[in-house]
Amino acid sequence: MLRISGDEISLEVDTERGSRISSLQWKGLEFVVKERPSLMDWGMYAMVPWAGRIRDGLVKDDFGEIFSLPTNWDPPHAEHGFGFYLPWEIAGDNATRLSMPEPYSPAYAEQKFEIHENSLRWSVNYFSNGCTLPAWVGFHPWFARSLTQGQSGEVSVSAEKMLVRGNDMLPTGEYCAPKEQPWDDAFTGVATSPSIHWRGAAKVTISSPSPWWVIYTEDSEGLCVEPQTAPPDACNLRITGSHSAEVVFSFTKN
Repeated sequence: MLRISGDEISLEVDTERGSRISSLQWKGLEFVVKERPSLMDWGMYAMVPWAGRIRDGLVKDDFGEIFSLPTNWDPPHAEHGFGFYLPWEIAGDNATRLSMPEPYSPAYAEQKFEIHENSLRWSVNYFSNGCTLPAWVGFHPWFARSLTQGQSGEVSVSAEKMLVRGNDMLPTGEYCAPKEQPWDDAFTGVATSPSIHWRGAAKVTISSPSPWWVIYTEDSEGLCVEPQTAPPDACNLRITGSHSAEVVFSFTKN
């Protein structure tokens, strides 16, 4: 377990289970959904070497060869990369490192966590190291819907458009105007940093240069605001994304 503390923020990173943030506290308030049966459904973790689902768990390299990815988390699709369930090594000051398994070997990824007064800066970088399979990265933070004080959390976001989601839960490649909540959708053209408000307790602003955001509000216990460098199933939508992402969580009273 990696423990990092500042004047206002403290966090614990479970390096054995996906280098996930298993606790994130600000002024004594806990913001993380605690452990649940599936590793996909709690904590805050990086998605690498892909973010979201990949249709049927099939990817094609630069030479046209097709490879199969694990689909046991969300059959028949591959979900959220390898990073969220594999053990990471501690690699220097508040940093962790993961060597990718096949078929992404010898690629690797690194994460870093930095506390600055009332904010947490979190980065993930993927290094292909000769691997020619498609890759894009992102973050999957599970924020607790209810804190020990204040009202239930509410997500605020302003976006130009969202991807249409098919019956198979994957984006079709078509765009539409943002619909009303509940969401399990990919947005782009986000004008200002999304935020979550727990009125009477706290507000977290989630800032990232990433061009895509998946927002999930269909869970009774958690809220997910996920900056990604490309949307789910990007390799089949012919959308490319950066191999580096950064997010900053800034906390204030609300």
